Amino acid sequence: MSPQQRLLLLLVLVGALATVLGLVSRRARMLPYPVVLAGAGVVVGLLPGAQLPHIGADVILLAFVPGLVFEAALTLDLSELQRRLLPVGLLATVGVATTVLLIGILTHLLLGFSWASGMLLGSILAATDPIAVVTLLRQIKAPAGLAAILEGESLFNDGTGVAVFSAVLATILAGRPSFGDATLRLVEIGLGGAVIGLAVGFLGVALMRAAEDAPLEILATLVIAYGSYLAADIIHASGIVAVVAAGVVIARYGSSAGKLHGTQLLGFWNLLAFVLNAVLFILVGAALPASKLLPVAGLVIGAFAIMLLTRAVPVYGLLGALDWRARAIPWRWRHLTFWAGLRGALSVALALSVADLTQVDKRVSIVAYGVVLLSLLLQGGLIAPVARVLRIERAV
Repeated sequence: MSPQQRLLLLLVLVGALATVLGLVSRRARMLPYPVVLAGAGVVVGLLPGAQLPHIGADVILLAFVPGLVFEAALTLDLSELQRRLLPVGLLATVGVATTVLLIGILTHLLLGFSWASGMLLGSILAATDPIAVVTLLRQIKAPAGLAAILEGESLFNDGTGVAVFSAVLATILAGRPSFGDATLRLVEIGLGGAVIGLAVGFLGVALMRAAEDAPLEILATLVIAYGSYLAADIIHASGIVAVVAAGVVIARYGSSAGKLHGTQLLGFWNLLAFVLNAVLFILVGAALPASKLLPVAGLVIGAFAIMLLTRAVPVYGLLGALDWRARAIPWRWRHLTFWAGLRGALSVALALSVADLTQVDKRVSIVAYGVVLLSLLLQGGLIAPVARVLRIERAV
């Protein structure tokens, strides 16, 4: 079989598997689809002789992450998000920084990682991915405010989390990891990405004014999503921050500038996000098979426990300081916000992107992938019972 035929066979098999997984997820309505995908990735990794083409780190981030992040931006409820902007902003900035620092410190002290490796692991695991959980919350008619907090936090901490990851990784690759150097790089990377994203977003709004039908609008959004990432990446700024900024601009102004044929446009992006998730988990399942997790099982369980502990600090600490009487953000919302802080596709992409870097501790990518699996299978698998116990549909 020629290389071209093997590539086509891979695409056909991945498409077929994604279709089957989609059907399984629809049948199990209370089971978020990333849980199904995580299980499929484990199965792929266990198959004897499962050899998929090697994909470089840059290709992983460029091909998968912009599409996933932009789709999240398009589906934001901006009016509700504006009312919840302060808690979302705190969780996505101070919360991310706190999470990275605590995971870095605790994995160094308790698990034996170096300071640099601990901080890198913390930055990989800092970004939450509760998009599928938000879908579930809407199915059980959860309050719009809770969905806005979860969805907004997920989107914005994608940007801040990856910016921290880029800064920490850059200091490691430069051979002089330090807190001061990482902080300076973070500011440069984050601001540069935001400026690029805003510029591309408003240029995209102007482009969409000329779009007269849904196919052109879909094509325009593809150009905006991947173009903003590429433009920021070229100048060594944060591509993810750029995609977040561009996506928010399009979500805010695109509906008035272009027609944004909602059903077709959002349907396309929902399908693309599902396909990207499916392919990503299949690739990582083959690149980091479950057999590699067994030697570091203790580290994975320890890191998962640390991740849960560090999740509690910003959720209960920051939200408690913001609303100590629990009027605007009830305790039930806080409990579910804590449990719904799933780690998902973005963390998997970041983990896979450093798997082959010689300067990075090999355990970092494997442990990060193991933590994501536990997060999806345990937190994601139990999200429906937790929501029922909390009677979240009645929480006002």
